[in-house]
Amino acid sequence: MIEYDGRAWLPILIRMRGSVIPRLIPRVLMTAALGVVAVLVLRRSDFKLPGNAHTLVGVALGLLLVFRTNASYDRYWEGRRLLGAITNRARDLARQIGAYIEDAEARAALCRLIPAFYWVAAQTLRKEASLGNAERLLTPDEQAAMSGVTFRAPLVTQWISTRLRAEAAAGRLSEARLQVFDGNLTALNDALGGAERILRTPIPFAYAQHIKIFVVLFCFSAPFVLAEVMGWATPAACGLLALALFGIDEIGVEIEDPFGDDPNDLPLDAIGNGIEKAVTEIATR
Repeated sequence: MIEYDGRAWLPILIRMRGSVIPRLIPRVLMTAALGVVAVLVLRRSDFKLPGNAHTLVGVALGLLLVFRTNASYDRYWEGRRLLGAITNRARDLARQIGAYIEDAEARAALCRLIPAFYWVAAQTLRKEASLGNAERLLTPDEQAAMSGVTFRAPLVTQWISTRLRAEAAAGRLSEARLQVFDGNLTALNDALGGAERILRTPIPFAYAQHIKIFVVLFCFSAPFVLAEVMGWATPAACGLLALALFGIDEIGVEIEDPFGDDPNDLPLDAIGNGIEKAVTEIATR
């Protein structure tokens, strides 16, 4: 995720990392080339398209693009909320461990497994098979137990529950406090399930395809509408139009899956490092 100062307009204007503009260049150049063709055709045959119909289509297309972008940003924002919920539950678990778990070995194991849950969950959301940062937090036996397991992060919460049950069986944790711990573990799994819902439910194909078809038709037909009015300025005007409309659609594609490694995706690694640091600091003081 790119951090920036929203008031520094010039650095934002010229920065290319995270921008969709490089991916749009072929489409923009193609539209500008059609602008040249449209001017030449108009001069030789007076062929042009009616502007009124094109304007009406543009209004409808604008509404579709706004809805598309909003739908994608809703997914992005919900993903951030779910990661925030995991962070809050992890901190609260750390508080409970520091206050209620007296056995040093059990406390250390729990402080290790809470961030391990997050790192395993992050690898799942990134569709990666490796354990990544979780590997250094898991014992060889725990790593072996995850081999062939589809839902690895819930398995970590099961290990946490098993250790808490052992503390309760030893008389070091009351039933009421065990239930409070269990509520936080359930909340962790619920938040992960919400993130997996975003990951596995893309924008419906028919909707995405329909928008792309009409963006292409609108941008590639615009030169034949504007040529009479704009003349040799038509290529530049149509290129700018293509940059705007194709760009809006591309931004929606960029943010609809917020858990990847793209520059505009959510900062999963930074969140994980924060959870690991918070759990260590809270539970050991």
